[in-house]
Amino acid sequence: MSVPVVVLDPSLRDPHAELWFVEPPGFVPLPLDALLPEPGSMAADSLRTAAVPFLNAAPDEEARRQFITVFAAGQQLLAALRDAGTVHCSLGVHRDDIGELGPECGAANVLVSVFTVSWRDVAVAPRGVTAARAVTGGGGHSGVEFAELPCGPATFSETTVAPTPGSGLPQRPLLQVHAHLPHPDCRRLAVLSLTTTAPVRRQEYRALLRLIAESVGFEDPRQEGEERREGSGRRDVCPVTSPWVGTPP
Repeated sequence: MSVPVVVLDPSLRDPHAELWFVEPPGFVPLPLDALLPEPGSMAADSLRTAAVPFLNAAPDEEARRQFITVFAAGQQLLAALRDAGTVHCSLGVHRDDIGELGPECGAANVLVSVFTVSWRDVAVAPRGVTAARAVTGGGGHSGVEFAELPCGPATFSETTVAPTPGSGLPQRPLLQVHAHLPHPDCRRLAVLSLTTTAPVRRQEYRALLRLIAESVGFEDPRQEGEERREGSGRRDVCPVTSPWVGTPP
């Protein structure tokens, strides 16, 4: 029998973190701060240094230009996410162990997704009211589900969007599955979203997002673990093979 292991991500110790969660295997975090550095900063110098091996490995100048163009387009997408309040972004790649998806969903037996965590300021209200407002104030939400999670009230929903021309994304419908988690201060809303080009796997993606949302905590899980051992009755760290990740407000 294998023993589950908790892998602690360095962000767990971020003194500015205000939300923690368990990220399942198959997701690779994209370092927003490292990929979107301030011009002239040490981080910008580090990014240029990291890109040099890729540019030198290009067979010719045209290939180098293509790499720079694609990288710049990726930065634009990440910048748009950060401007919208996104504080965490991960790329998910999983094997489809159910069946063939068809050419409209990309490579056979491969599921690609993007997981994000975003903060939104909201009007002060009871947390259950905020959770309900998140899916009833427009936005085309469907498949709405209300839930009481360890971190408090939440709503789950789905939306379908089409990438804008020139965005660099495949021009086919994107399924977005959302979890709306009001913060205990009643002034903020954490939105967890999974976006994929495989809408036929909506039930599987809803289950995956539900798993992540159930692990969310608004207090440092290391402190919760200490209180648990002292007999406070609060929940301990979830024992799964995934990193605990902390996100800033």
